[in-house]
Amino acid sequence: MEAMKISSLYSLEETVAAPYLEKFTYPWEALAGIREFIVALGESLPEDRFEKRGEDVWVAKSAKVAPTACLNGPCIVDEEAEVRHCAFVRGSAIIGKGAVVGNSTELKNVILFNKVQVPHYNYVGDSILGYRAHMGAGSITSNVKSDKTLVVVKGGGEEIETGLKKFGAMLGDCVEVGCNSVLNPGTVIGKNTNIYPLSRVRGYVPAGSIYKDKGEVVSKR
Repeated sequence: MEAMKISSLYSLEETVAAPYLEKFTYPWEALAGIREFIVALGESLPEDRFEKRGEDVWVAKSAKVAPTACLNGPCIVDEEAEVRHCAFVRGSAIIGKGAVVGNSTELKNVILFNKVQVPHYNYVGDSILGYRAHMGAGSITSNVKSDKTLVVVKGGGEEIETGLKKFGAMLGDCVEVGCNSVLNPGTVIGKNTNIYPLSRVRGYVPAGSIYKDKGEVVSKR
């Protein structure tokens, strides 16, 4: 499905992961190799702009990381990013330029494009968030199905088997997710789409739309 391809969801100039993502058609295909990509990229980062903090953890000198934040490698915190009090980066995470990772937010196996905001009590796992995507307080990506079966992406009358047991959400550029929403495994949200607070989202949500409830998705004017 064309709308779910990397080329439709993301502005690749807004991430240091562009050379990696360009290798794939669909974004979830990139999830398996994020760890290895970070390790390779980290070793090539300029020492005048980045410092290595522990094993496979690279932090830009212009970034702000709270002393109470936990950064596990491999991890890259890009320039002007902010990692706030008690954030927990479990590893395999790219935090883009100017991105915000907030209080008690947990990240695992993710790519956050530049200017992404996950600022309040979010869980983001096995997911890719596009440029300026924002997750409201308490919203999370659920990355494993309750029956532990492999994730299938559904949308537009199509079904795409991913072969993945762990797959959170793919958020296109400028997606807004309302507070306390749950993005179920295999969720893909097109660019410039808004998700109402307290939503339970599954499958593909078209670009330029407003998700009010299941079966109630309207186009933006």
